[in-house]
Amino acid sequence: MKNTSTTLTNQSVSKSYIKQMVVDIKALLKGLVLLSNVLPVLTGLVLAMQFTGANMTDNLAIIVLTLLGSILLMAGALVLNNWFDADIDTMMQRTKHRPTVTGNFSLRTVFRTGVVLSILGFSLLAFTTLETTIYGFIGWFTYVILYTIWTKRKYTWNTIVGSISGAVTPLIGWSAIAPTLDVIPIAMALILFVWQMPHTYAIAIKKREEYKLAGVKMLPVIHGIRVAKNHIVFYIASLIPVSFLFYSLGLPFMIFAILMAVTGLVLTSVGFYSSNEKKWANRIFLFSVNYIMFLFIGMMFATI
Repeated sequence: MKNTSTTLTNQSVSKSYIKQMVVDIKALLKGLVLLSNVLPVLTGLVLAMQFTGANMTDNLAIIVLTLLGSILLMAGALVLNNWFDADIDTMMQRTKHRPTVTGNFSLRTVFRTGVVLSILGFSLLAFTTLETTIYGFIGWFTYVILYTIWTKRKYTWNTIVGSISGAVTPLIGWSAIAPTLDVIPIAMALILFVWQMPHTYAIAIKKREEYKLAGVKMLPVIHGIRVAKNHIVFYIASLIPVSFLFYSLGLPFMIFAILMAVTGLVLTSVGFYSSNEKKWANRIFLFSVNYIMFLFIGMMFATI
């Protein structure tokens, strides 16, 4: 009986350890952020094949290399971001669960993991096209060096810099199949760049006190919530004219994209002058998440 009890205890501890390991890895890789960046890469691939008439079977190797390479490269960038931000993550409630804060992973291990993942990602993308590799490098360099290390803690325009890294993701996918000298990949990149501004500002309003405590120079921290809200309205309004660039995907989808942007603009007017600023920001945040997901999934359905 004693041996049985010991075995059950060991099994329970083992399961608990594995569960915690999975949670830590997910936090380290910023699971949802990673997935949200993979979607535009996939969309770029799908649309490029549809517009050029490329055969999926003939390009299967390129597709796998592009997706796997971009996933590893982005994962490496996110891990390095966690490594560099370990000190400020200890001061923010929403990041205190990260393994770099809890100590479950040593900073040395996290740094090495980020470097290895980045190298593997670059290596795989190098077997696709030169243009794809360049876009991958731009995204990685912008996010890790220009955003994480240079601007995030010093300037309020860090959000603009960070948006560049997200904007190149559909270009990575498209350029693996065809050159990006087409209005559709440019429109996808532009919509992502514009979208990331209100998305990030909404988060910054919600977590303003945490960013302030951590010393991160976010717009609502330095210039106030009203200024940030005005910026959100401006950028969401800017999604409307950009949506017209999707005319090549057909009139129904273009109208769909315009109506989604208009919906976002209407939502900004609801409670804009309310004192409950976090509730307003949360509404915008939820809209932004659903907007980008439905928009890019809709693009694939529109072409297929």
